[in-house]
Amino acid sequence: MCGRFTFTAEEHEILKAYGIAPGDSWIEPRYNIAPGQQVVTVVNDGEKNRIGQLKWGLVPVWAKDPSIGYKMINARSETAHEKPSFKRLLERKRCLILADSFYEWKKENGQKQPYRIFPEDRSFFAFAGLWDRFKQGDEELVTCTILTKEANEFMEPIHSRMPVILPREDEAWWMEQKKRDVNELHDYLINLQMDALDAYPVSTYVNHAKNEGPACIESLT
Repeated sequence: MCGRFTFTAEEHEILKAYGIAPGDSWIEPRYNIAPGQQVVTVVNDGEKNRIGQLKWGLVPVWAKDPSIGYKMINARSETAHEKPSFKRLLERKRCLILADSFYEWKKENGQKQPYRIFPEDRSFFAFAGLWDRFKQGDEELVTCTILTKEANEFMEPIHSRMPVILPREDEAWWMEQKKRDVNELHDYLINLQMDALDAYPVSTYVNHAKNEGPACIESLT
């Protein structure tokens, strides 16, 4: 799964990478992003890329209770094409969720040791995401979820699952606002070979979502 991540990249780098015109500065470094918080997301509206912030934790359009979002921070790539919650979104509502590392906890000596994990040759990257718009009376929420898959060889000693990190060359294809065959997308996600990863242990300071700042990513080694 993916339950915590960081995004500290420079705003001008992000805008340049996705061909987005500069505007008022609003992207602040985040060292401990948690479910229920706003995450930086890129979507394509059919003509151009748009950047904004969505709430992490999917609330489908048909939901009766918006609190369901805390149970839907991740979507399993193996079954998303079959699940009513995700199939429609996989067809049409795909997005990029921007990050520069994520955290996972490994059992060591009877305790859970947090690790910071990141592609070794990229300053920032995109998780494969899905999004939806929920309305209830005057309330409107635009929310998202991160797709996950079985851990690769690097991640297996740390955790059994990992988020889907898209290759840079596939990001535009993933975002295209057109209906896609969910079985094709399923096969793509399952067979995707991701960039080489690196990791190091960090303080349990990161365990608490209220804790922020560079101390979260300081290496213990």
